Amino acid sequence: MDASPILFVLNEAGLDTAEDVAKRFSTARIHGLAGRVPTADTQFNETIEHLQLLFRAGHPIVGFCASGILIRALAPILSDKRNEPPVIAVSEDGSSIVPLLGGHRGANELARILAKSLGGHAAITTAGDTKLGIALDVPPKGWILANPEDAKPVMAELLSGADVRIEGQADWLLEAELNQSDNASIALAATEKPVEGSPTRLVYHPQKYAVGVGCARHCDPAELIGLVEGRLAEAGIARGAVACVVTIDLKADEAAVNDLVNYLGVPLRVFSAEDLQRETPRLKNPSNIVFQEVGCHGVSEGAALAASGAFGALVVEKQKTESATCAIARAPQPIDPATIGRSRGHLSVIGIGPGKDEWRTPEATRLLSAATDVVGYSLYLDIVESHITGKKHHNFPLGAEEDRVRFALEEAGKGKNVALISSGDAGIYAMGSLVYELLHRNEEFGGVSDAAKRVSITNAPGISALQACSARIGAPLGHDFCAISLSDLLTPWEAIETRLKAAAEGDFVIAFYNPVSKRRRTQLAAAREILLKHRPATTPVVLGVNLGRPEETLRVTTLEALTVDEVDMLTTVLVGSSNSRAIMKGDGSIFVYTPRGYAKRIDAPKPANTDLPPETEKAEENQ
Repeated sequence: MDASPILFVLNEAGLDTAEDVAKRFSTARIHGLAGRVPTADTQFNETIEHLQLLFRAGHPIVGFCASGILIRALAPILSDKRNEPPVIAVSEDGSSIVPLLGGHRGANELARILAKSLGGHAAITTAGDTKLGIALDVPPKGWILANPEDAKPVMAELLSGADVRIEGQADWLLEAELNQSDNASIALAATEKPVEGSPTRLVYHPQKYAVGVGCARHCDPAELIGLVEGRLAEAGIARGAVACVVTIDLKADEAAVNDLVNYLGVPLRVFSAEDLQRETPRLKNPSNIVFQEVGCHGVSEGAALAASGAFGALVVEKQKTESATCAIARAPQPIDPATIGRSRGHLSVIGIGPGKDEWRTPEATRLLSAATDVVGYSLYLDIVESHITGKKHHNFPLGAEEDRVRFALEEAGKGKNVALISSGDAGIYAMGSLVYELLHRNEEFGGVSDAAKRVSITNAPGISALQACSARIGAPLGHDFCAISLSDLLTPWEAIETRLKAAAEGDFVIAFYNPVSKRRRTQLAAAREILLKHRPATTPVVLGVNLGRPEETLRVTTLEALTVDEVDMLTTVLVGSSNSRAIMKGDGSIFVYTPRGYAKRIDAPKPANTDLPPETEKAEENQ
């Protein structure tokens, strides 16, 4: 995850040290408690909630505060230590740097860097680092531990002084501070073979193999997976020794290929036909038929060889079934998938809600952190600035929606991880619909390129303006409701008018989007007149402006009193049904709700059930 580090400051005493660190790490941003750290890049009001938000998003956290604050805030949400971001506590003067979480995921290394730059002491406490000089549960890049569930008992034995037997060749194991003995009961095995691990034997695989595949369109995933599994077994190659699945870019979106990737738990990397054609001299089974179809003489063999590098070699020549092919190549050193070909490309369509961090889903924040590129209207990018530091920003003006979406899809088609940002929910009057419309169109009729059509897409829902407005004032959406955009830029006014009349006759609560603009001043007034024919003049109307932001305002008026001048493009308008009620409380505040019909139950006389024994009466109530 490419998440920027957050320097977490609670008072000005730690601000100087945090600013010193920020100068040395260009992507780091200072988050300070509002009212106490006025010069922070981002301010927050709720300490615990903000820490948990950052942690769930995968941000490394450097807290310039007491370690207990970080511990108490994050303890309730800890789950899998293999996936947690680094968390470090730094004393306000920078003299002590203590990794609290994610020691083997970068916290120990980051603590040492901070200690060196601040002239402090890195208090590394993980036993593997301090006593053994190695983290057995997190092997070096290019290696994988096949049985991580057994790491804890093996580490416990070694820390108690037990001898260990090294099986196979791995320089990083030989360099560790271990008591080696050929007769030891504890073993560390380095092998490319599919051998079994146990609570006394950890098995490590160097990821030196690339599995090249090809398949017919709509190939059964079970057919491709079975083919690959069989070839790995025949060649005596452990599944964990596979670094990546590789194929031609034309197959990037093939279900069978992506199911295989998920099955093996490795990245997918794709190559162009031109890249694969360069491997023709090394192919064992070149095919003119394949060349005529896709522009290269071999997909599975060519992709496997391209991934294994100039000194790699085929260990399994092309094997095929009715609809799939497979070839496997071995590199002399572990393969780094990030350095070969490109990824399929991914587009996250993200609704960031009305603007409050607390109103943005953890999934949306996580996807923002994972993206390499972010695309959106400049105001929306500013709202999430603290989560997109160090990423490439692509700002588009208001009104350039098609350009924005097309650009995001095409960048994802180049293999990038792109976040397309919308306010509210991206699927409600926002970018989501346009994404799928461009995917649906043929390129010659305004669609996007073939590469863009093959990207994977994630939709992260957001809190829409209508939800935020309703929550702020009570429950006006408590019964049937609808949303209508009053903008006639893309929809003819005649169609909007038809929908208004239908909603009015149906007595729906209505959420108006795009109610007015500098140019459009008549639509809201026309909608008001239509509604007044079908519901009382006293019908409550809620006007929410800048919901979830510091300048938020909320007003309740009536349908009769509603005027165009009190509404702008930042206003969400909720018009109640004939049953909606606006109630003033004793403190002068107002809530609005729409009853759903529970009054019939509330007001209905309760049966006495005097002839039933108490336990029977209680059972009936539970039913």
